[in-house]
Amino acid sequence: MHTVGELLRQWRHRRRLSQLDLAIAADVSARHVSLVETGKSRPSADMVLRLADQLDVPLRERNRLLLAAGFAPRYAERPLDDHALSAARDAVERVLRAHEPYPALAFGRRWNIVMTNRAVEPFFADVDPELLRPPVNLVRLGLDPRGFASLVVNLADVRAVFRSRITRQLDIAPDAELAALYEELLEPDSETASRRSVASDVVIPMVLRLDGREVRLFSTITTFGTPLDITLDEVAIESYYPADTESAAYFEDEPDGIKPLPGTRPLRGVTEHRN
Repeated sequence: MHTVGELLRQWRHRRRLSQLDLAIAADVSARHVSLVETGKSRPSADMVLRLADQLDVPLRERNRLLLAAGFAPRYAERPLDDHALSAARDAVERVLRAHEPYPALAFGRRWNIVMTNRAVEPFFADVDPELLRPPVNLVRLGLDPRGFASLVVNLADVRAVFRSRITRQLDIAPDAELAALYEELLEPDSETASRRSVASDVVIPMVLRLDGREVRLFSTITTFGTPLDITLDEVAIESYYPADTESAAYFEDEPDGIKPLPGTRPLRGVTEHRN
């Protein structure tokens, strides 16, 4: 088991900061940072959290730092349907509902879907039931031929976007299960490695072939600004927007903006218990 000093040093290296950089940001001496990292000084809980804040350590990992320093965790982790998170859950539902008739969904740090709006539901009509067994993973759903992959015209671009986003996630905070997901679905081969980088584009649209029409969408991500719960720290809302008027018409032509496809398996309101 790592000491709190070793963990803090790992996070400092991950953020590419010197001891002096961290000390200045946290308003402490560089010597004190050095003593904490080498185990020669035992930091208080407040000092652990002050350093963690400057290192932008996720709440889940801040609990680990506190435990390593001999203190109780500060941040709870409750499922989104917990009564204590009712206000946050209502806020997520309002954001999703307000985005209709366009699709929007919420997912956790490992890309497992926790909630969707009504505009997403028809897309599940022809998905293999195996992929809809909880937890329903957005990356697997998007790239598996039994999911949405057969609908995506520019699948290579979409895969590259997923690859870029998860790579950034792993750079921010390592996660064994997320790394396994990357290796399973996103590990580039010699062909994809030679493709252009998605970072060179301002927006990469997702192009879907639906009802014989090409629908072009781009997305934005919304997160909670100052969460004090691990679940809220890790939940994100992805909202999809039409990239042109023809794509907007696809969603707006139907009553209530919902395509009434048979066999839809709604996920609205489903809450994951493992992110």
